[in-house]
Amino acid sequence: MKKQIYPCLWFDGKAKEAAEFYCSVFRDSKITTDSPLVVMFELNGQKFMGLNGGPKFRFDEAISFVVNCDTQEEIDYYWEKLTSNGGKESMCGWLKDQYGVSWQIVPSMMGELINHPEKGPRAMQALMGMRKLDIEKLKNP
Repeated sequence: MKKQIYPCLWFDGKAKEAAEFYCSVFRDSKITTDSPLVVMFELNGQKFMGLNGGPKFRFDEAISFVVNCDTQEEIDYYWEKLTSNGGKESMCGWLKDQYGVSWQIVPSMMGELINHPEKGPRAMQALMGMRKLDIEKLKNP
């Protein structure tokens, strides 16, 4: 039997609220089980556990979830949804949602853009000055 690895996210009493929020943002998502202590949910087929662990631990940028986006419309959608209700923008495509979870909203072709032999250094320089990433400005710095 194959063992699956999945993240457990520690919330201060808001695991179900957070799971419902994430399921509203990511279209192919669902809550699979729910109890007062643990909420199991899937986002685009990836399993997560939300734990109502109390106020002892907080999220920080040491862990983030990367959302690869094929279009600027996808970047705009996820950026808007995940920064709503008290989320905070950061630099280089990073943000924190209302629960303090860090996300990176990036173009699917990010590696290709910054590793390009000629345009790569300019693309990287452009990226360093952005909050929400702009695909056109990264492609044509």
